[in-house]
Amino acid sequence: MTDTPDADQPKFPALTDDELRETLDLMATAVASMSNRIDGLTTVAKKQIEVSTEARIAAFAARDQTNPKKYGELVGSTIDEKINDNLVRMGQMCVDLFDASNRAQVALKKAEDDKSDALRSVWEREQNADRLRSRLPWFGLGAVVLALVMTLLLHRFIASFPSGCATLGGVWQTTTTGVNACVSYHP
Repeated sequence: MTDTPDADQPKFPALTDDELRETLDLMATAVASMSNRIDGLTTVAKKQIEVSTEARIAAFAARDQTNPKKYGELVGSTIDEKINDNLVRMGQMCVDLFDASNRAQVALKKAEDDKSDALRSVWEREQNADRLRSRLPWFGLGAVVLALVMTLLLHRFIASFPSGCATLGGVWQTTTTGVNACVSYHP
């Protein structure tokens, strides 16, 4: 190789060892400075990536929250949870009211039947009382006739038995014809 410079390259004087050392030190300092700056930029870049990732996650969350379909499903399921219990309770209440209504109808029907029976019983009693009132004069007449007959015949009937004769104060004796009779002696 020849030490002749090419026509394209400019001529530079050769550096001394001190100059070469100083140039290398300057280059090392420049490389170290650039390395520090690159490290700082890397830290900033990492921070920007983190912020960008968080912003992206927030954007997806915001998109999900503003998605009408997903929001509608969320609202629908929330409403279903809240309303479902009320609907179940209302349904049970309707069943209970229906049962109570049926029991009330049965009770009212029984009360109506009882009322009809009571009215029929009262009507029958009134009919019997009216029949009795219409027959009462005949019963009275019959009682008067019975009292007269008894007044006339009761003594004879009672006196036809030995114990009845003793009750009337008479004596039971056999007559001359052989018939038993009640005899009372009054002075």
